[in-house]
Amino acid sequence: MTPAESSRAARDLCRMAPIIPVLVVEDVAHARPLAEALVEGGLPVLEVTLRTDAALAAIAEMAKVDGGVVGAGTLITARDVTDAVRAGARFGVSPGATDDLLAATEAADLPMLPGAATASEAMRLLARGYDMLKFFPAEAAGGAALLKSLGGPLPQISFCPTGGVSPSNAAQYLRLPNVVCAGGSWVAPADLVRVGDWRAITELAREAAALA
Repeated sequence: MTPAESSRAARDLCRMAPIIPVLVVEDVAHARPLAEALVEGGLPVLEVTLRTDAALAAIAEMAKVDGGVVGAGTLITARDVTDAVRAGARFGVSPGATDDLLAATEAADLPMLPGAATASEAMRLLARGYDMLKFFPAEAAGGAALLKSLGGPLPQISFCPTGGVSPSNAAQYLRLPNVVCAGGSWVAPADLVRVGDWRAITELAREAAALA
């Protein structure tokens, strides 16, 4: 998969809903009902971060949910890519980008959202062929104001901002012409996941889906 093909596939996924849930799954038993609740609420594209021991098994379980598209977040190394693809991930997300990581996702035909927080990082990725990027950490890096500023000199690049995006500022990001969607963890709060309140999570997903 070429970088251009990767970005094209990632952009298509980002267009499926205004918010991509960013999920930290501690217990694999929660994976499938959590995915079902989010998909039912209108958020079919799910990012499971590789931050827990249960993450890969959670991806494998979520991959069985009809209507869902599960990907792996926090990809750092080529081994992460191999493990994620083997688990069933259909796209990847990274907080940044290295040549080795990008080469691994390209070789694995894994659509990728590589991270950038500055104009120089975005330009380097564009030079390689990526024009659909993750903007991370969104709020800490300058928020919607910075993304709006990047849109002037770099109108050919689109972003999925993640990191500090919440119900109070998501609409501000989504109004920007260079933002396709945003990533957020608020749609699956740890306390609701812990007690298995899937109905409440579905309602949060519906509210997030309505941001479109």
